[in-house]
Amino acid sequence: MPEGPTVRRYCSLALPFVGQLVTKVGGSTKQISLQDLMEQQLQDCQVHGKNLYLAFGCSSCSIKKPEKTDDVNTQDDGKTEEGCSLITESSAASKEQSKPGTSEEMLVRKWLRFHFGLYGSIRANELARARRGNKRGDWKDPTPRLIVYFDGGGFLVFYNCRMSWCSCPFVDPSRDILCPEFDKKKALRALSQPRPVCITLMDQSIFSGVGNIIKNEILYLARVHPLSLGSILPQEDLTALIDHAITFTANWLNDKMKRKALRYHIYLKEQCENGHQVVKETIGPLHGLKRLTWYCPTCQKLPPCCGSLRLSRGDL
Repeated sequence: MPEGPTVRRYCSLALPFVGQLVTKVGGSTKQISLQDLMEQQLQDCQVHGKNLYLAFGCSSCSIKKPEKTDDVNTQDDGKTEEGCSLITESSAASKEQSKPGTSEEMLVRKWLRFHFGLYGSIRANELARARRGNKRGDWKDPTPRLIVYFDGGGFLVFYNCRMSWCSCPFVDPSRDILCPEFDKKKALRALSQPRPVCITLMDQSIFSGVGNIIKNEILYLARVHPLSLGSILPQEDLTALIDHAITFTANWLNDKMKRKALRYHIYLKEQCENGHQVVKETIGPLHGLKRLTWYCPTCQKLPPCCGSLRLSRGDL
């Protein structure tokens, strides 16, 4: 699923629509009522970890009184070309929108939370197209979960995501790997616990925004074996792992914003940068999600006292 840097890139696509009014909504989602978005103003966009939050509110409740503009054309209810249900704009006149951010507007905001699946994404003013045929050989374009059209003439499209309304986004910058307030001391205490560091790194209550790609890459960069118990690793190794996590995610975000592709060091590789054979295994907690892990057993040595874990990787 998209990790912190990718979700922040998605946020940058939504930001230009802040202050605009929703005029039409479509999509296949059944998780929310599409009607709830009609004639709402997009007032804010935030990212916390791997979650995107969009704030919608009633523009007529803003302190600045809106001025009337010419009536816009109405459209009949119908279907999108992707076969999604569609709600069209009402015949009410559109109004000039004031900028969000006032205390009165904050009281009427509702936040729509998005959590993206493995191939989840956002597109602005374009639809995703099939790049290859499916298992049946059909070239079928992905079906949007949600399409939101705005009075500025553009639209946002959301694919493969879960969404739900909430009163406010959960904000804890001390655990977000991309926030300047990220708590390195708290992260160090968590990594020092007697459990494999690869599992701790995926704990969103400590390393919010870190996903499987970041986990694999920073473990290799720090030369730490994924099954190493944090309690037996030297503090300098754990500190280096945290520093790599912060630097790698920041660099990835910078590349994302420049539309540059990420160059992997170990993820999806058959050989490491030193020419050693890479091992791919599924590792995860006992009652949690197991993730594919790539590592180099030559560059990332497993401490001797962790050798017994080799027989119980699936039960960690």
